[in-house]
Amino acid sequence: MVDAWNRLRTAAPRSATALIADSALGALFLVLLLVERLVVAPLPVASLPVALTSGLGIAVGLALRRRTPLAAFVLGSTALLFGVLVTPPSVLAPYANQIGVYSVGLHATRRRAHSGLIVMIICIAGYFAAVQPTPRPASIGGVVFVWVLAWLVGYGAARRREEQLAARRLMRRQAVAEERARIARELHDLVGHTVNLMLVQAGAGRRVLDRDPAKARELLAGIEQTGRAALTELDRVLGVLRRDSQEGDGEAGDGEAGAPGLADLPALAERMTKAGIGVRVRLDPALPELPRSLDLSAYRIVQETLTNALKHGDATSATVTVRRDGGSLDIDVRDDGHGSPPGYQPGRGLLGIGERVALFGGTLEHGPSGSNGFRVRAVLPLPGNVTSPPEARKPVSTASPPAGRDPSPGNTASPSKGQDPSPQNSASPPEAHDPSPADGASVLPDGPAT
Repeated sequence: MVDAWNRLRTAAPRSATALIADSALGALFLVLLLVERLVVAPLPVASLPVALTSGLGIAVGLALRRRTPLAAFVLGSTALLFGVLVTPPSVLAPYANQIGVYSVGLHATRRRAHSGLIVMIICIAGYFAAVQPTPRPASIGGVVFVWVLAWLVGYGAARRREEQLAARRLMRRQAVAEERARIARELHDLVGHTVNLMLVQAGAGRRVLDRDPAKARELLAGIEQTGRAALTELDRVLGVLRRDSQEGDGEAGDGEAGAPGLADLPALAERMTKAGIGVRVRLDPALPELPRSLDLSAYRIVQETLTNALKHGDATSATVTVRRDGGSLDIDVRDDGHGSPPGYQPGRGLLGIGERVALFGGTLEHGPSGSNGFRVRAVLPLPGNVTSPPEARKPVSTASPPAGRDPSPGNTASPSKGQDPSPQNSASPPEAHDPSPADGASVLPDGPAT
C-alpha cells in the first residue's frame, strides 16, 4: 500500500510535466501553422476558419499524445484530413501527424497501437486522395515507409520498456523472496536454538527438583538467562528488519552492529554446557577480522550444528574448530552423539546452514564422524581485502562435558531426525579435514570449563 502510494505520488508530477511539455509542443505547432497560413502562404479569408479549426485539432492532438495516444492521433488525423479537403495542403501539418503516429506506438497499449497503425494507413490514403495533383506512387510509398518506420520506432521502444519493467518486477519479487528466506533463517536459528536449550534445561530441572533443589534452581536461572538473551537477540533482529524495510534497498541486516560473531562462541559454549552438552571451542589465532555478515553466518552455522547435536544426536560433548585455511574460513563441528539413520534427508536446520554457505559461495559437507557421532564442515571463502588477524583476538577457553552426562559410547538413543550421513547431500564437498595441530591450526590447550 505504501509503495503504491509512493508510485502514485511520484507519477503525478511526471504526468503534469509531460502534459505541460506536450501542450507547449501543440501550441508551437499552432503558431507555426498560423504563420504559414497567414504570412508564408496566405490563404483567402474564407478559408481561414477551416485552417484555424484544423490547426486547433492538430494542436490538441499533440497536447494529448501521451495522455490518450490513440484518441489524440485520431483527432489529429481527422483535423489534417479536414484541412486538406478544404484548403491547400500544409507543409507543417504532416509532421505533426508523424509525431502522433510515433506517440501511438510508444505510449499506447499493444492493441491500441495496432489499431493506430490501421488509422495511419486510412489517414495516408485519404490524404493523398484529397491532394491534387495526385503524387507519384514512389512518393506515396516513401511517405508510407517513413510513417511506418516512426510507428515501429515508438512500438519497439515501448516493448523494450515493458521488458525492463518486467525485469525490475522480477528482481523485486526475487529480493522479497530472498528477504523472506533471510528472515526465516534468522528466526529459525534464534528461536529454534533458544527453545531447544530451554526445553532441555526445563526437563533436567524437573528430574532433579526433588532430590537436588539447588541444582534445580541453577537450571531455572539458566532458563531465565537464556530467555533474556533470546529476547535481546530477537529485539535486535526485529530492529534490523524494520530498518531494512524502511530503507528499502541496501545490505541485509546481517551486518548490523550488535550481531553475534565468532567472538561470542565462548558464551554459546557456556549456554550449551548448561543445557547438557560439553562444548570445546578452538579458534585459530590467525583468524582475520571478518566482515560482519560473514562473522554472523559463521556463528549461526556453529549454533545450529550444536543445537542439532543436542536435540537430535543426544550428544554429550562436541568440538568446534574454526581456522583459516589459505583464503577460506574452515568451520568443523564434531559431536559424540549417535549420528543419523541411513538415507535421512536434511531438515530445516541443515538446509538453513546450506543456504548460508551458498550465500558466500562456500562448500558444505555433513555426515557420520567415525564410529559414532556426527560432523558438519563448512568452508567459506574469505573476501580479498581480509588479510591480517585482529589484534584483539583472545584465546578461547574450552568447555568440559557437563556434570551428570556420560560421554561414553553407551549413552546412545535410537536414531532420530536432524542429521544426514549421505554424501550426496553435501554441496561440492571438499576433502575431509581432521582439525588436529598437525594441520597447521593453532589448537589451544584445554582450559577450565566455560
